Amino acid sequence: MPLISPDGTINIALSVKDRHVSAEWYGSMLGFEAIYHADDAGWSELQTNTVGVTIGLGEHTKPAPGNCVPVFGIADLDAARQKLEQAKVKFDGETDVVEGMVKTATFYDPDGNALMLAEDLTGGS
Repeated sequence: MPLISPDGTINIALSVKDRHVSAEWYGSMLGFEAIYHADDAGWSELQTNTVGVTIGLGEHTKPAPGNCVPVFGIADLDAARQKLEQAKVKFDGETDVVEGMVKTATFYDPDGNALMLAEDLTGGS
């Protein structure tokens, strides 16, 4: 029995220089469609050809090879974080909240690879 149960959605978060240019590239090269551009948050999201898997484009971190972060959707981030912390999983700072949009928390696997949990606060799926 796993400690927590992600909800079946995965967003693969990538750092890019220009989200709009990158969204065009992913569209023309791979056929991914932009779901939205949240310009105030510096974030864009694209639907891949795989159900439940999206690509997130963020301008928060300088792009570098290997800085991809899988983001697992979770119904109750606070409860999941508490269970993982009790199991000695290391988190990177506090939980981030963008009111009315998303709650996120970055954590690390035993090799230091960054992973993230995200709780949808929009009331959607």
